[in-house]
This record gives sequence, structure tokens and C-alpha cells, in this order.
Amino acid sequence: MQLFYNPNISENDTNFSFDKDESRHIAKVLRKTIGDTLHITNGNGWLFTAEITLADQKHCTVAITSKSLQPKRGYNLHLAVAPTKMNDRYEWFLEKATEIGIETITPIICDHSERKVVKTERFEKIIQSAMKQSLQCYLPKLNTPIAFKDFMNQDFTDQIFIAHCEETDKKSLKSQLKLASDCTILIGPEGDFSVKEIEMALQHQFIPVTLGETRLRTETAAIAACHSVAFLNEL
Repeated sequence: MQLFYNPNISENDTNFSFDKDESRHIAKVLRKTIGDTLHITNGNGWLFTAEITLADQKHCTVAITSKSLQPKRGYNLHLAVAPTKMNDRYEWFLEKATEIGIETITPIICDHSERKVVKTERFEKIIQSAMKQSLQCYLPKLNTPIAFKDFMNQDFTDQIFIAHCEETDKKSLKSQLKLASDCTILIGPEGDFSVKEIEMALQHQFIPVTLGETRLRTETAAIAACHSVAFLNEL
């Protein structure tokens, strides 16, 4: 099944028209024609089956033939991950985390961050593409980049963890995770969190954790954390 994404389609729609760019992709690139079936999601959980009624490159129109609200996962995962020096590494993390399963992503700017300015427009497109590729109907939320200290000024009601490399008393993440429980996990930059940031997180009741015996890159650590949560909840 090929999945299309359009945030403007509603569960109340019986017909829908794509914009010029998407119409061209459907009619010219994919060579879809009248009567062909499309599967569409709005990123809010709805999966629509539709039949093409007009296969025009500038104005492709479909009739909705069925719709269903897909079930959510039994947990919500929020990863707050420092931007990597090279954008392509962060983009790889976004793609793979979306495929594995995640609800919210927040880029956090830390003391040791080599990249302080983050443009999220391309990040959004990568997340959308990964959602479609993995046939999911819930689009992960990408938050605006935020400074670490400002991120701490929130009310956390879920399990909260900070993964860092300092030689202190830490538990393994897998030993601390609870089944079907929402959680937030902090992953630092290439130079790790500063001592000050770690202390601040501990003051806010974050649990210090390790993701294994080896030292991981930022994007690898984020994927390891994401997979740990997914694996636990799939048992």
C-alpha cells in the first residue's frame, strides 16, 4: 500500500481535491488515473480510502469511499535530543525514530551544542516522508527548538530520564521503563550534557540512565532509547 499525507483532509469530507504539486505527482509521476484507489492520512490517525474522480495534473480530485480511525500506541514517547553538528545525522534520527514509533520530538540547545540554530522545515518533511513510508497515520510532533534550561521549566507528569556519559550512579534505561507508560528521555550533544545541566535535570527528578556499555553518538543514543521503549511495549 502506498500512503499519501494531507493535513487538510477531514473525517467529515466525502470528496477532496489535492493541490497542484500533489496533483502533478499523482497524475503525472505515478500515472494514476480515474478509478484508481488512493490511501490517505491526515496525520491525526485517520486512514481514508479514496477513488480518483478527476486525474488532472493541476487538480486531482477523489471521492472518499471509506475511513477508519487507527488505534494509538499504548504509550507516548517524547525524545528531547540536542541537534548534531551535521544536519544529516539528525535527519537520520528523525527518519528512523518515526519509523520505529514516537509521538514528540524536541530539539534542545545545550551548553556543549555545536549547532545552536536549527531550521525545522526540512525536518518536518523528513518526518512526513518516514510516516508515509512506514504506513503510520499519526504524524509525530516536532517542537520548536528550545534551550535546555527553558525545557526544564515544564511540568512533567510522565517518566523522565536523562542519558549522559558522566561516571556517576546510573541505571540502565531498560530496567527503569514501565510498560504502557508515557516517558520523556533527554539525549545530549556530541560533547554530552554539561555537569550543570545534569545537576539541573536531577533537581527536576530526572532519572539518570545508561543506554549500554559503549559510548554512543547522539543520533545512535536517541534511536537506542526509542527502540528500547518500543521493544518493551511490543512484548
